[in-house]
Amino acid sequence: MADQELPDDAVAAPDRPSKSRLKRESHALQDLGLAAAELPEAHLADLAIPDVLRDAILAYKRTRSHEGRRRALQYVGKLMRNNDPAPIRDAVDALRLGRAQDALALHEAERWRAELIASDDALTRWVAEHPDGDLQRLRGLVRQARKDAAPEPEQRSGRAYRELFQWIKEELADG
Repeated sequence: MADQELPDDAVAAPDRPSKSRLKRESHALQDLGLAAAELPEAHLADLAIPDVLRDAILAYKRTRSHEGRRRALQYVGKLMRNNDPAPIRDAVDALRLGRAQDALALHEAERWRAELIASDDALTRWVAEHPDGDLQRLRGLVRQARKDAAPEPEQRSGRAYRELFQWIKEELADG
């Protein structure tokens, strides 16, 4: 058996990608197409992709039946195999990164609010990090927020508590 020669197509097989690899790549392109369908239509219109691919993505978004969506997504994947997926991947990544940055900014503002209400040392740190802010307005908001802070978690905090958050959020966005 060891002396038998392999057929010519078996020798060439290592150069050719496996069927499993091709399927994985196809599914990855379909997943990218699904993520592209989540983009707002204004972003889709701005992408440097062929009109056929853009129309297929929009058709997927309009389709309501499960089987129709599955077939439309397969068609999007097929079209993406023949085109460069980089513009779509970049747009999806930019959208995801923007959402993550927005969430981080909100968490940062919440953290600052909690620290400013909890201690006067936080006010000193805030002034050191943001020297161009309106210190008098901040002190007034912190003083009011401390008065309005709910003693029990079930109670809703007052207006100054929310105003302090909005002020901090705007200051962090500006600086």
